[in-house]
Amino acid sequence: MQFGGALQADGSHVFPVRVYYEDTDFSGNVYHAAYLKFFERARTEFLRAHDVHHQKLFDEEGIAFAVRSMQIDYDRAAHIDDILEATTSVLEMKGSRFILEQILRRGEDVITRAKVVAVTMKANGRPTRLPERLRARFGG
Repeated sequence: MQFGGALQADGSHVFPVRVYYEDTDFSGNVYHAAYLKFFERARTEFLRAHDVHHQKLFDEEGIAFAVRSMQIDYDRAAHIDDILEATTSVLEMKGSRFILEQILRRGEDVITRAKVVAVTMKANGRPTRLPERLRARFGG
């Protein structure tokens, strides 16, 4: 898999994650907050794979993405030195919000699952519709 992951035929994105010592607690298990970092990196690479870059989008259109809510389920523990894959998929797009599903796997085992509600907003913090050109890139 290439650096930054790979866009799949169905529009989902797979991003590799290696677990480092800094991601773990005293027992060698991944600390719960580290999963949020893994998912954040995977979402950023998902956007890049769709040719959407945070800074460029903000500089050119004054639009930013923000996480409004996240539901996360921890199914298994990941451990130091594990090689994981984070898959990001769009579940729904409506108005200024879009809902993503993220699944972190070690081989065939599901480690953690998240449902992320993100919104597009202007620099003033007000919601704005996801532009049609971006909606089309995400398959909507």
